[in-house]
Amino acid sequence: MTQRPAPPDEATSAHALLFWAVQLFESKGIETARLDAELLLAHALGWRRLELYARGDEALSPDACGRFAELAHARGERVPAKYLLGEAEFFSLPLAVDSRVLVPRPETELLVERALELLPEDGPAPVADLGTGSGAIAIAVGAQRAAASIVATDVSPDALEVARANAERHGLGGRIEFRLGDWFAALDPRARFDAILSNPPYVATADLEAAMPEVREHEPRLALEGGPDGLACLRRLVAGGASWLRPGGWLIVEIGAGQRPAVEALAEAAGTYETIDVKPDYQGMPRVVSMQTDR
Repeated sequence: MTQRPAPPDEATSAHALLFWAVQLFESKGIETARLDAELLLAHALGWRRLELYARGDEALSPDACGRFAELAHARGERVPAKYLLGEAEFFSLPLAVDSRVLVPRPETELLVERALELLPEDGPAPVADLGTGSGAIAIAVGAQRAAASIVATDVSPDALEVARANAERHGLGGRIEFRLGDWFAALDPRARFDAILSNPPYVATADLEAAMPEVREHEPRLALEGGPDGLACLRRLVAGGASWLRPGGWLIVEIGAGQRPAVEALAEAAGTYETIDVKPDYQGMPRVVSMQTDR
């Protein structure tokens, strides 16, 4: 069995541990080496990041060094930093995350922003978040729209456990109904919604195999892989979405690179959407597609 290397004996201060960890991460090809080292060391010590410099020369206990060494070696093995921290921020809300759920991405905040543009600020609005994962979308919408009634679904019981805990953390456990099941099959057959939201799996199988180790080896494949062309789940959502929406309701989905023409074609083929709107992400790539049903 290969023994994990520990920090050098002289690395007993925050400054020394940071130097060691940054070198380790850079040797593993981690682009965010400095940031990850700071976040993980502050977490291990129970300090704020600023304290790493204000108190950087203080001698640390062997236990503290050992805790950090474990985190650093896990990160060196490309375990996502958010999993090691146990938390990610989404729409300014801290959410617990671990290997049961996808780490929320900044781009998905654009889907929430689009939903908030379309939902009433004060009036009641039934909303569904399909494939909720950590609960990020449902919780962000619920925090911004107090009158919205939200159903969040996932096919993974483990993901729903994480999502429920996150909703409780933000005082939304009583306002978000969590349901186990595959896409529309999880919904009450009588339900109709003003908006259906989803960040579905949309990574093509070959692209997933070529993805960074953090994604390919550690995040749940079920939340990422969208079949050979990445469109398997999007096909189901677009084809079936309109029948679950009220007249004039919106299906809002996140898509991957190069998928805009195919998703627009799916929406047009469905014949039930009168408006198809596409919003770009921070790099200008089409990212959020909104489809409104006939009024």
